[in-house]
Amino acid sequence: MDENQSEYLPNAILLLGPTGSGKTPLGDLLENEGLAGRKCFHFDFGAQLRGYAANPTDLLSEVELEIVKISLGSGALLTDSQFGIAEKLLGEFIEKNRIGSGDLIIMNGMPRHAGQAAGLERIIKMKAVVVLGCDAATVRERICTNAGGDREGRVDDTKEDVVRKLAIFAEKTLPLLKFYEGYGIPVIHIDVGTNDSAIKSRGALVVKITNIFD
Repeated sequence: MDENQSEYLPNAILLLGPTGSGKTPLGDLLENEGLAGRKCFHFDFGAQLRGYAANPTDLLSEVELEIVKISLGSGALLTDSQFGIAEKLLGEFIEKNRIGSGDLIIMNGMPRHAGQAAGLERIIKMKAVVVLGCDAATVRERICTNAGGDREGRVDDTKEDVVRKLAIFAEKTLPLLKFYEGYGIPVIHIDVGTNDSAIKSRGALVVKITNIFD
């Protein structure tokens, strides 16, 4: 995209991390408290999909809605050819919240692979990627203890679900780092322990994200 055009797009940061690493609690906290003097809007893609599946609107066609339900049921990522679904949801999110170039979208759960990231370039301007790092054992313990406070009511936290999600994350999502690093987008790593809270992660992020929005 032309640099002049991108100046008018909403700024965003991407939260990356395995299931249970605390992306959703951190996104919610950033929406409540802001970041780097900017008002934040948390776009939780998984929550968006679950919301539209439970309460359909005319935004998505019947075919698109069925794709959403299949994706939620299987844990499969949307393919590049299905990116229009994500584009519709994000576009409506930006419009409803009247998000401007001075605001910040906290992207959580999308993009999940390089194809989606390329598609987003015409919608948002990615300023940084934040990686919440924890190993598989820590992930399992955090989910079992609901360390982030966001697992209640989830039906996709079985042992098999977690193993599948970790495999997808390693195969599809981690290569996103190379995509964004190739564009010179800063990548910020934050270690997450078994009992670490969103407050601690936000504190680490505040320290590390200085000068990115200058």
